[in-house]
Amino acid sequence: MIAIFKKELWNFFGNWNAWLIIAAFSIISALFLFFFENNFNLFEIGSATLQSFFVLSPWLFMFIIPAISMRTLAEEEQSGTLFWLFSQPVKITEIVGGKFLSVWLVGILCLLPSLVYYYTVYVLGVPEGNIDGSMTFGSYIGLIILIAAFSAVGILASSLSSNQIMAYLLGVFLCFILYFGIEQLASYKLMGGADYILQNIGFYQHFLVFTRGQIDTRDVCYFLFVIFLGLGLASWFVWKKK
Repeated sequence: MIAIFKKELWNFFGNWNAWLIIAAFSIISALFLFFFENNFNLFEIGSATLQSFFVLSPWLFMFIIPAISMRTLAEEEQSGTLFWLFSQPVKITEIVGGKFLSVWLVGILCLLPSLVYYYTVYVLGVPEGNIDGSMTFGSYIGLIILIAAFSAVGILASSLSSNQIMAYLLGVFLCFILYFGIEQLASYKLMGGADYILQNIGFYQHFLVFTRGQIDTRDVCYFLFVIFLGLGLASWFVWKKK
């Protein structure tokens, strides 16, 4: 798994893909938080909080993570190197796991420039430092876990198609449905008591708990289940191609 992980990281950072993705995430989030007139602008909100960033970030990662993960398995199959990997002394779960860890790490690295936002809000607060540290910390933990869930979904989408564009579109679609689509469907309250169950199937409600500064083991276990389910299904689809 470590060898696959290192190989993927080299592919991401060796040809500037990861750097461009990190830069794109940072620039887009900065424009929304500080320059564009919108509901996410920190100056228009007028309060010392990064809540806008944690509301905006899942929507950005919904498109960014599938862009990172689309090539992981689809390109291997398209180029024929996937079958070469099958001949190596490495398990399919290790192939999938190594690729997942590399995508997850690039996603986490996208968050590093956001520490500048935290420092900015910390300094501009009245009085200085007037920012809810526990809520911010919990939100970062939730975002890191959400990135892992998106990464697992993206890997699954890449395992289903040998075409990178199709893998990307499928990844975006699945992430959108799991994060926002299920939540919106439940909000219509068409199924009575079943709406509560439907809400808890999606990512949104579980991520929302973290943004309140709470780290609940039930939400952590939910995301772990989704991650292992996604990676397990991806491993099974890859095994079917062997």
